[in-house]
Amino acid sequence: MSGPLLSIEDLSIWFGRHQAVKGLNLQIQPGERLALVGESGSGKTVTALSILRLAGQARVRGRISLQGRDLQALPLEELRKVRGADVAMIFQEPMTALNPLFSIGNQIVETLVLHEGLSPQDARTRAIALLARTGIREPERRIDSLPHQLSGGQRQRAMIAMALACRPKLLIADEPTTALDSPVRARIVQLLLDLQEEESRREGGDGMAILLITHDLNLVRRFAQRVAVMERGRLVEVNTTAELFGAPRHPYTVKLIDSLPVRSIGPVAPDSPILLETRKLRVEYPVPRPGWRGWFKSAGFAAVQGADLRVRAGETIGVVGESGSGKSTLAQAILQLLPAHSGELLFDGTPLGRGQARKNSARQSAGGHARRSLRARLQVVFQDPFGSLSPRRTIEQIVGEGLALHFPELGAEERLARIVAVLSDVGLPATALTKYPHEFSGGQRQRIAIARALVLQPQLLVLDEPTSALDVSIQNQVLQLLVRLQQKYGLGYILISHDLGVINALSHHLYVMHDGAIVEQGETREVLSRPRHPYTQRLVRAAL
Repeated sequence: MSGPLLSIEDLSIWFGRHQAVKGLNLQIQPGERLALVGESGSGKTVTALSILRLAGQARVRGRISLQGRDLQALPLEELRKVRGADVAMIFQEPMTALNPLFSIGNQIVETLVLHEGLSPQDARTRAIALLARTGIREPERRIDSLPHQLSGGQRQRAMIAMALACRPKLLIADEPTTALDSPVRARIVQLLLDLQEEESRREGGDGMAILLITHDLNLVRRFAQRVAVMERGRLVEVNTTAELFGAPRHPYTVKLIDSLPVRSIGPVAPDSPILLETRKLRVEYPVPRPGWRGWFKSAGFAAVQGADLRVRAGETIGVVGESGSGKSTLAQAILQLLPAHSGELLFDGTPLGRGQARKNSARQSAGGHARRSLRARLQVVFQDPFGSLSPRRTIEQIVGEGLALHFPELGAEERLARIVAVLSDVGLPATALTKYPHEFSGGQRQRIAIARALVLQPQLLVLDEPTSALDVSIQNQVLQLLVRLQQKYGLGYILISHDLGVINALSHHLYVMHDGAIVEQGETREVLSRPRHPYTQRLVRAAL
C-alpha cells in the first residue's frame, strides 16, 4: 500500500467555546505501532473518538482520511460498515462501554455476524477462541457472563477480544491495559504483536496498524515504534521511540518521562493501633450448573481462602495479584458488601459478622446496626471514578450525600463548610461545587472520589486501583495527595493495584494473592526485591 493508512490534517475540536484539539496533523502508516501520550485533558481520547465520529456533540473541523476516504464526509450507513470492521476501538472504560444487559459472548457474536457474515454458531466458536487468546480462563463458561459478573481485567480482555474479532486494518487502543495486572498486560501486548504479524503474513502486506493511547510509558517504550506527545490540545513532539526516550526535545516530554512514582511514605509508629484485622477470612460463591429447574447450586467456588491480614493507623498495606486472584472480593468482604463470609473480621476491635452467625435474630439486628455506624469510618475509593460518580448530581451533592446520611444533625451551612474544606484538601476549588463529573478530567474525578470518602472523616480507606486510569504525572500527584492525607489524618489504607511501581511508592506491607490465597507477605521493598514464592517472582519479572 502506498501512502499512509490514516491521515489526520489540521484537526480542531471544540466543545462549546472550549477548544480541546488545536490544528493536529498526524499520519499512521500501514502496520505501524504509534503511541499517543499526554496528560488527562490533553486531547488524546477525543482525537481518537473523532476518527470514527464518536465525539458526541463536539464540533470537528479538519480532514480524517482512511486509505484516501474522507471519514468525516461518509454517510452514516457507510461509516457503520467501517466501525468495527476496518477500524476497531478498545475503549478506556469497559464497564461503561459494554452493554450491561447482554452477555459478553452475545456482544462479540453480534460483531462477527454483522461484519463477517458468520452464522451465530460459527461466530460463538470464534468468540470463545478470542476470549481464550486474551487470557480469560474457562472461556466456554465466561462467554455467557454479563459484564458485571466479570472482574475489571476480565471486562477489559473481553473488549479487546471484541475489537480484534474482525481483524481490523486499524486498531485504536485507548488505555487497553489499564485494568490489567503485569502478567496479563505482558500477554495482551504480545497478543497484539502476534496478531499484527499474523495479519501481515495473511495479507502479504504490512498488516494491522495500532494507535495506542496510554499513560504507561513502560508500555510505550516496549510496544511503540513512534510516539506522538500532546499537551493542552496541541501536538508538541513526534519522534521514534528510541529517539524520544533517549533525547526528548520538548520540556513537556521531559516532564512526562521524569514523572515516575517516588516512594515518600514515612515509617509506621510501633505503637500504632490496629484498625482492621482478618483471621481465616473465606468467601465462597455457588457455581451454577444446568438443571431441570434452570440451575442449582453446586459446591462453592472459594474466591478468598483463609486470608489473614491487618492494617494499623497510618499504615498502607498493598494487595497484588492477577485478575481473578481474589483481591476485589477480599475488599468487598471487608467493606461488608457481600452477603456472607466465614472467618473473623474485626474493625477497630469490633467484630463485623455479616453472613456469619444467624442463630439469634436480635444479635444479627444489633450487628447490622453496628455495621452501619461503622460505615462512616470505613470508606472506599473505586477503580472507575467516572462510573462511580452520579452524572446527574453536582459535586456538592455527590460529596455531601454521605454527610446527610451519617451526620443528619449538621445544618446546611456546616455541611457546606465541610464539603468546601475537603475539596480544598484534595486540591479542588470551591467553584467545583456546582459542576458535574463530566466537566472534569480523569485525575480531577479521582480527587472528587477521594473527597467523597474523606468528608466522613474515616479511619480506613480501601483504594481499589486508585490511579489505574491516570497518566503518570497526574498519578504522581494523586499518590502524593494520598501520602499527605495519610500523614495529616493518620489514615490506614488498603491499596489494591496491579502496578508494582504504585505499590512500592505507597505501601508499607505487601500481600500477594493467587487463586484466592495469600501466597506471600512481608515488608514491601523486601518482597519486591527478593520474592520467594514462584508466583511473586513471575509478577515481578512481568513488571520489568
